[in-house]
Amino acid sequence: MKKTIAISGSTGFVGSHLSETLKKEGNDIIAITRKDFKMPANELAQKLNGVDALIHLAGAPIIKRWTEEYKKEIYHSRIDTTDKLVAAMKEMNSKPQVFISTSAIGIYEDDQEHTEQSENLNDGFMGRVCVDWEASARAAKPLTRVVIFRLGVVLGEGGGAMQPMLPLFKAGLGGKIGSGKQGFSWVHLDDVIAAYLFALRNNKLEGPFNLTAPEAVDNATFTKTLAKALRRPAIFPVPPFGLRILYGEGAQALTSGSFVRPERLITNGFSFRYPELKGALEDIV
Repeated sequence: MKKTIAISGSTGFVGSHLSETLKKEGNDIIAITRKDFKMPANELAQKLNGVDALIHLAGAPIIKRWTEEYKKEIYHSRIDTTDKLVAAMKEMNSKPQVFISTSAIGIYEDDQEHTEQSENLNDGFMGRVCVDWEASARAAKPLTRVVIFRLGVVLGEGGGAMQPMLPLFKAGLGGKIGSGKQGFSWVHLDDVIAAYLFALRNNKLEGPFNLTAPEAVDNATFTKTLAKALRRPAIFPVPPFGLRILYGEGAQALTSGSFVRPERLITNGFSFRYPELKGALEDIV
């Protein structure tokens, strides 16, 4: 059945592929732009009035140097935009049937295993961003069904985490980051798109869902598996201090991680096309 779906972040890596897939299925897509977020809530409500679903993917990139000013941009590009969408929904005469918002596995404490039931949350900057981000999205619960995807590291051809890594690994210059023991909870782009479609179609889904592959690995295993898929060596470890020189506090996004399981997606019947890293990387490269 044809639907009208509004998407923020529709030009990003995930958003562009999701928009294209939904269009191929015959749906109408309304792109929510940066300019739209500067509108008063009542004007944005007029643009979005009557959409069947609202998907929020917008947010400033994480892998950059974190100055105090850029940390504010990371925060406000997520929380303020979510607040604006909720405010617009309150003004809409015909509200969406579902609001799918985004979060990240950065909400969890590093170096531990987590499902959605975990109470061990990250008390650092990204943890606080994710907690506030999700709280903003949950404010829409009286208005519509709310689904929140906690995204892992998205792997896919032509963008995302693979874009800066592939040239180095193809040249034989890849390597683990630091000790390599930190968690690397990943997910194939095709499964990300499939999960969003699953949430659109399944009216019983509500609340937070970890959007990561069932096989969580550490950074060293990821490095070894990618090198093997490319038939290249990976013998140049990346020292954490070098990343701190480049990214400042933002280096923690690369040097830390947790082992996150998609328990709620699996128990609700979602089937991953790429549950294991080996198959996912062989498909991509």
